[in-house]
Amino acid sequence: MSNFIQPLSVDPATRQRLVEKISLFKGKTILVIGDVGVDEYVMGAVKRISPEAPVPVLDVENEDKRLGLAANVAQNVVSLGGSVHLLSVIGSDDGAEILKSLLKKSNVPGQGLIFDPSRPTTRKMRIMSGQHHLVRIDHEIRKGLSEKSEVALLEKLQTLISQVDVVVLEDYAKGIFSQGLVQKIVAITKDAGKFLMVDPHQTKFAEFYKGVDLIKPNYSEALALTKVHEENIEDNAERVLHVGRTLQKMTGAGQVVLTQGAHGMTIFSQNQQVTQVPTFAKKVFDVTGAGDTVIAALALGVAAGLPLTESCMIANFAAGVVVGKVGCVPCETADLISSIQSMGI
Repeated sequence: MSNFIQPLSVDPATRQRLVEKISLFKGKTILVIGDVGVDEYVMGAVKRISPEAPVPVLDVENEDKRLGLAANVAQNVVSLGGSVHLLSVIGSDDGAEILKSLLKKSNVPGQGLIFDPSRPTTRKMRIMSGQHHLVRIDHEIRKGLSEKSEVALLEKLQTLISQVDVVVLEDYAKGIFSQGLVQKIVAITKDAGKFLMVDPHQTKFAEFYKGVDLIKPNYSEALALTKVHEENIEDNAERVLHVGRTLQKMTGAGQVVLTQGAHGMTIFSQNQQVTQVPTFAKKVFDVTGAGDTVIAALALGVAAGLPLTESCMIANFAAGVVVGKVGCVPCETADLISSIQSMGI
């Protein structure tokens, strides 16, 4: 389609340039605001069916706890060489203690956490046999913040805003964000001259995020946010173009990064340019957390002053690293560099 630039060429010289740019992430600080939680894994083998009910019995071999949701974005910022502040609301419970311990191990500061005893700390337990999820158990509620918690969050934002380069809103629809709060955050970041990007949730509507500088949905999220009926558009490329530009218009975002899994990313720029970035995943075991890695890398790229195309290429390489692992894990700088250097395009 004439509106699309051909997929970006990622030759050896380009890959070497990207590797060199990663060093610019050091010293950049990202403020991540959003829903946080703990990802718990119970792993083992299924060898029999329960005599009590027709369900599999898991012989537990290992248990693990990891940072999830926006906390995973924060730890990805750190693992990629940047600095981070994490701003969220959690409960006063065992989950909060686990979360604080995991943050400390990941070198993510916890001073931005606000405690609300009326809210449980989100915990998601995945029961797994090998690479297969048998069931997931969630401990959470999805309700809006109390007025007291919202005021406390905004006060912490005002305190931190001068110390950061880019602000990321990570919306998992657990109740942190109301439309009113988002607009207050937009106003504060604009007054401070900071770049604001959002990883949206499909249960919202596009105008919910109006005023952000960049929005990064996947294709299905973009459809839900814009209410575009894709069946009315026959050509797939035309669908992507229409959805991206509609989202750009509805949110007022200067830039849209539309992620499409195996089809890479489509970038909609402020000057109406549309660019396709290929995917760089060698193998895919688990896509959990890949979007968190992408938004962390994008934020660091923007903070470092990289062109959005280069930030997206680095982000796609980083996503390619984490989907090759099981569970919600951050992308380490050494793994990212190795992936870029070894990838044959």
